[in-house]
Amino acid sequence: MVEPQLHRVTLPNGLRVVLAPDSAAGQASSGQAPVVGVSVHYDVGFRSEPEGRTGFAHLFEHLMFQGSESLEKLAHFRHVQGSGGTFNGSTHQDYTDYYQVLPSAALERALFLEADRMRAPKITEENLRNQVDVVKEEIRLNVLNRPYGGFPWILLPPVLYSTFANAHNGYGDFTDLEQATVDDCAAFLDTYYAPGNAVLTVSGDLDVEHTIDLINKHFGDVPARDVAPRPSFGEPFPSGELRGKHTDPHAPLPAVALGYRLPDPVGELDAYLANVVLAAILSDGDAARLQQRLVYQDSLVVDVHAGCGLMGSPLDARDPDTFTVTAIHTPEVGLDRVIGAVDEELEKLAADGPTEDELSRVTARWAASLYRGHDRVVTRTLDLGSAELLHGRAELISELPKRIGEVRTEDVAAAAKALRSDARAVLEIEPAGDENATGGPA
Repeated sequence: MVEPQLHRVTLPNGLRVVLAPDSAAGQASSGQAPVVGVSVHYDVGFRSEPEGRTGFAHLFEHLMFQGSESLEKLAHFRHVQGSGGTFNGSTHQDYTDYYQVLPSAALERALFLEADRMRAPKITEENLRNQVDVVKEEIRLNVLNRPYGGFPWILLPPVLYSTFANAHNGYGDFTDLEQATVDDCAAFLDTYYAPGNAVLTVSGDLDVEHTIDLINKHFGDVPARDVAPRPSFGEPFPSGELRGKHTDPHAPLPAVALGYRLPDPVGELDAYLANVVLAAILSDGDAARLQQRLVYQDSLVVDVHAGCGLMGSPLDARDPDTFTVTAIHTPEVGLDRVIGAVDEELEKLAADGPTEDELSRVTARWAASLYRGHDRVVTRTLDLGSAELLHGRAELISELPKRIGEVRTEDVAAAAKALRSDARAVLEIEPAGDENATGGPA
């Protein structure tokens, strides 16, 4: 894939714009109409929620689809789908994103829709109550009534972290959600959904000058608002092993999650990438260390996974970020045997590092995955936006394959050595018992 030349503009109201023209996006040779991706990343996520308002960032994401002062509810859906496009939004630890992918002829429509809801989303008591119910049902479906729901991204942080910002349930507590008011929403909008707190990304089949004109036309009159400096969410590393236990009424088997603090993904990127490679060496594919040891050799677990990032993706958050190892095991295999085997594999990698074959296999697979992902307009658009917001450098996404390829054996060994048993969290998942295995609605 040929990387697009990036163009940047900052509007007088503070909106940062990244343009990535790529005339090959969906050309006729692929049998598709030319396409364009439009995303807006707001610098607000779970960690920005005030105490007593858990789940608020995610709730607000839902509210942003409920119409505006100029468009009725569901109009956003109708306009995008009527153009042959797709859309969605998602909430993360440090940002919330919204996107559309449409035929490039519909670019102005996408820009109008995003500017319209940035300017004046329709936040009413009716919309709020309706979306609180929607979010509560989503929590029931994805967490409360699902085996291993919230494991580990909801359940591990309160064991590993001590501050509200890092430890609380980002999906939301029902009581907090029910007590949210329209005034709360208005304050949240004023604080975080300002143009100066956002990055607009347009990628794909586009003309740069024409696109800038359209952006000025639709976003230029969105009122500027003061944006407070983003607070640091840093906290000290654990000074010992931290343990927690959760009883899951739907889990058929016990499980464990190990959580470790990672290097700062922004300030210590190369050390962070060594951990990305380490995670892949531990659990990516049948030849991976933990798969071979825990699944095939010792038959200790039925599933094991290692990774960087609580939300399942590396480089998806600022500092602090989390390295996790999760495993599901049978009752007769004690928790300590599973943890002991993980520790032994980490100790081997800390002492000797991976083999050159392991390293080349993992780095080649990661590079191929990145290139393949960025061939899709939606992935490229979202990754450019998040890299610009979190790192201040959208160019990072095209540099990652090379930087991953430069990770050496000794870098992985150092990463493994830093995952210490005396500075981690251990979360145990305990099934409630066979009589409750199927559970009931929450």
